[in-house]
Order: sequence, then structure tokens, then C-alpha cells
Amino acid sequence: MQNKLFIYNTLSREKQLFEPIHPPHVGMYVCGPTVYGDAHIGHARAAVTFDLVFRYLKYLGYKVRYVRNITDVGHLEHDADEGEDRIAKKARLEKLEPMEVVQYYTTRYHLNMNQLNVLPPSIEPHASGHIIEQQQLVEKIIEKGYGYVVNGSVYFDVEKYNQSYDYGKLSGRKIEDLLSYTRTLKGKDEKKNSFDFALWKKAGPEHIMQWPSKWSDGFPGWHLECSTMGIKYLGEKFDIHGGGLDLLFPHHECEIAQTKAALGKEAVKYWMHNNMITISEQKMGKSLSNFVTLNELFSGKHELLKKAYSPMTARFFILQAHYRSTLAFSIKAFQSSEKGLQRIFNGLNTLNKITPSESSSIDMQSLKENCFKAMNDDLNTPILISFLFDGIKMINSIYDGNEKINTTDLEQMKKLYNDFIYKILGLKEEEDISSDDKMVGNLVNMILKLRQDAKTIKDFNTADKIRSELNKLGIEIKDKKDGIEWNKK
Repeated sequence: MQNKLFIYNTLSREKQLFEPIHPPHVGMYVCGPTVYGDAHIGHARAAVTFDLVFRYLKYLGYKVRYVRNITDVGHLEHDADEGEDRIAKKARLEKLEPMEVVQYYTTRYHLNMNQLNVLPPSIEPHASGHIIEQQQLVEKIIEKGYGYVVNGSVYFDVEKYNQSYDYGKLSGRKIEDLLSYTRTLKGKDEKKNSFDFALWKKAGPEHIMQWPSKWSDGFPGWHLECSTMGIKYLGEKFDIHGGGLDLLFPHHECEIAQTKAALGKEAVKYWMHNNMITISEQKMGKSLSNFVTLNELFSGKHELLKKAYSPMTARFFILQAHYRSTLAFSIKAFQSSEKGLQRIFNGLNTLNKITPSESSSIDMQSLKENCFKAMNDDLNTPILISFLFDGIKMINSIYDGNEKINTTDLEQMKKLYNDFIYKILGLKEEEDISSDDKMVGNLVNMILKLRQDAKTIKDFNTADKIRSELNKLGIEIKDKKDGIEWNKK
């Protein structure tokens, strides 16, 4: 039952049973960051989504080679072929070496990923470390007749490729529509058609990052790096290629074309894309300057924020939506995620306090089956989390004496929650992110001591009033035989 994982394949536009090419080995390539600035919440969604895929495949027993690249060359300002390289621009403005920019932001990206409890990939190659391999792939494409050289630059001939293959099959674009648009722009570009994309660009003297080649001193086109490194580390046929939905066209479409042109076959079996995070009904991104960086989120230092939110709150916020759905950023959503996460860990804490009975009155098997069914249905984490919350209601009912659980079911429940919360969803308990939270905890404990003193002298009106006022502030109190417990709602 657990091995029947269905995932949505963007290429086929349907959910498909996941069947690795060479089981139990799985090759997965995910487009990583362009390191010219701090990661924002949109970057976190892609990282958490494919960390979830990585974790679950490993949990199911697969041996996963997870490759996530670092883009440090060839990613231009306006599109894949024009403008200034973003890292080079940052270096020029700040009077740094480009690799200083790369190192600085790569280090900060890794720190953010560690804060989010995102596992490191098996291999994390840099585009700049694979220039020779990228040139070799360009040579193959030219040899097969799908690349042409103009003034030291090499372009991919999309129209010729489409005569033999289907350009646009991933995104649903039609070559006829692209050709019609191109004819209105004819003569304004050195390319045959405006949608032809660069495989190698001749660098002007002002371009800092450039390498020698048989065509010119220049740099590789943006799309080239992923095809090159995917093939190098995962082979000419591998299982999963992932990335954000914004990469579907043109980046991933061009990847398919150049790989098939060079090899005569497609490299990727399953294409997976996570959807965008929106803010004020617009895609969050650096191009629109409407983003909140992870460092701003974790510190609370952004004009939209009234307080800081922890990395696990951010991770839980992302997991509460299905990865293919849009996810709206809002303070209310983060407040809800913070409460939901606290509810999860309160439930785990209660679970560890339960003493088993001789019999069970709960349906442990159904809870387990529902959790796996949700994950196996295209990694449906919001449905999974809803079942985990149902289980927490069950845990609280057992702890309050309204339900019973035997030793076998209790051990199964502990394993279920340990596996799904920690191993699969990748959540972890963390220290309070601010001294304010610690102060609140100390104040609540002091107030509860006053309440206990009131009960001792049988001043039950005062004791009840303290409980009621704390409850209004979101503090839930439980009187137990061995003392008082409190939790944030």
C-alpha cells in the first residue's frame, strides 16, 4: 500500500503511478537558486516542496540521488538571451568579484535551508564549474543540425526542431502562435526567430564573467546548465525534474528541446512543478520587488510584519497548501500556521504522557491508512495534516480518559506521528525565537501560581476569573492530578 505513490506529471497532465527507471534508485534534479540576493519565501516553497519529495521517497525505501544546482552564470536580467548577468551586475555595483557575490549568497542560502530543516542535496553543482561540459553539449546540438552560429553566439533553431519533434509539449505553447509573433519582429534580432534561445553568448568587453570557446569568448545560455548537469550526474534518462511553475516556460521547455536535439531522446520521465506564493494577488518575486526574504521573516524586520515568525512556522505554512496550488502570503495565514504548529507539538507532548490500557476504543488502522493515502495522492500534505489533527483530537480524548488505547496501538501511534511529523514533513521543535515569548511563559506561570494560591484558600471565584481571562488571551489551562498544564491555543 505504501509504495503506490501517484504524482502529477506536468508533461502528461495527469497523476501517474511513480515507477522509477532503475528501482530502487531514483534520480531527481531540481533547479536551485540564482545566488545574487537573499532567498525569499517563494524560494523556500520550492526548497520545502522537493525536500518533501526527497524525504518521502527515502522513507519509502528508495535510494535517491538528489541534484540541486546553483546558478552562478548565464542568468540574465531580462530574459535568457538579453540584458546583464544578475550576479555580474551585483558585483559591478558593489565593486566585488562575481564569485564573492556567489559565495556570500550561497552561504546565506544554505543557512536559511538549514533553518527550514531542508536536507542538503546529494550533489550541489555550480554552473560555473561545468563550462566545458556545457560547451560539449552545444557541439552535439550543432552537429545534429539544431544549433546555428551568428557573430560568435550560438542559438537553438526552435522552428527546425519542431519539424521533427514537438516544441511546446510541456507548456502547451503552439509553434504556430510563436511564429506569427516572430514575423512581426523580423529583422530586429540576429536570431532567426525571437523564440530561438541562446546556447552560447558572445561576451562584450564589459561582461565580467566569460570563458573561451571555439565560437567566441563568452558564456553559456541559462537553459544549458540544467540539461548538462542533469545528464552528467543522473545519466541520459532520469526520473524526476522539478522546479517552480515560473520555470515551466521557457526554461524547462528549452531543456527538453536541447536535450532531445542532442541525445535523440528525452531525459526526464516525470516533470514536477510547485506553484507560486502570491502577495496582494500577485506572484511574489524579486522582479516585482514585492517579496519578503526569509531573514526578514525570521527577524520580523519588514514593513508587512508585526513580529518575527520561526522557520518551522514558515515550513508549516508552506505544507498546509498542496504544492500545486497557489499559496497566499498574509499575516493572518502565518498566525494560523503558528497556532497549528503549536497544536501539533502540544499533541505530541500529550501523546508521550499517555499510559496504555488493556483495550483500545480507537481506530488506529484507519488513521494510519488515511495518512498514507493522503501522501500517496500526489503528496497531499493539507489532507495529511487534517488527519494528523484528527489524531490529536483522539490523543487528547485518550489523555482525558474519554477513550482507551492499548500498548500496541499506542506504540503504532507514536511511530506514526514520529514518522510523519519529523521524518516526512520535516518539522522539528525549536526554541522560542524571541525573549518576549520567554517572558510570556514566565508571566503565565506566575499567574497560575497566584491561581493555585487562590484555590488553596478556597477563593474559587478568583481562580475561575484567572482561568477565564487567560483563556481570552489564548492560554488554555488543564487541571491535572499532578499539577497544572497550559498551552497556547
